[in-house]
Amino acid sequence: MQLDLPLHFNPRPTPITTHLPKTPPPVTPEMDWEKIAKDLLIHAGQPTLADRLKVRWNPLMRSTAGTAQFATALITLNPRLLLFGTDEVDRTLRHELAHLLAQIRVGRRRINPHGAEWRQACVDLGLPNESRCHHLPLPTRIIARRHFYRCQNCLGMISRVRPLKSKSACLRCCRLLNSGRYDDRFRYRKFSPPQPDPPKKNPCPSPLRLVDSKPIR
Repeated sequence: MQLDLPLHFNPRPTPITTHLPKTPPPVTPEMDWEKIAKDLLIHAGQPTLADRLKVRWNPLMRSTAGTAQFATALITLNPRLLLFGTDEVDRTLRHELAHLLAQIRVGRRRINPHGAEWRQACVDLGLPNESRCHHLPLPTRIIARRHFYRCQNCLGMISRVRPLKSKSACLRCCRLLNSGRYDDRFRYRKFSPPQPDPPKKNPCPSPLRLVDSKPIR
């Protein structure tokens, strides 16, 4: 069956809103984004993934436009995208969908989240020259990274806001030394980075000793 889908996405200029409302707008069922995403996957030759796919809105999202979880075939979108028009929702949907499409094409092999496989998936979904990050004026917040991990082979370090929930290895070492497959030799191990030395306090000056009652001139 031939699907007539707009595979070349040309977004209109995005309106810039300097003062966004504190609460995201309500999601209206005017467009079935899940069906749009499923049709794109079927057109890309992945009907099995299309059957599993779910698209949800998360009003708790702030600076993140969307996320993709391959294990559950779930795409989550920020309702604040609706403030910038349906074109921006469509672009973010395809961006996240490309993550799922890239991963299912390579199987269990680990890939760079925004590497060559993802860029090719973006092209196949109608997003040529897609950037890895959005530039929307969404609310931002700074969260300290308190979890540090080090590769036991190259000593490369990563820092995270949340701890790793499963075994993870250094992608660079796995690619160079094990054909891109997971190897426990390159597993990230948690460590505590050395704390910077506290600033030295200026020594308290010695108290003045009065020699006599005459003032010093």
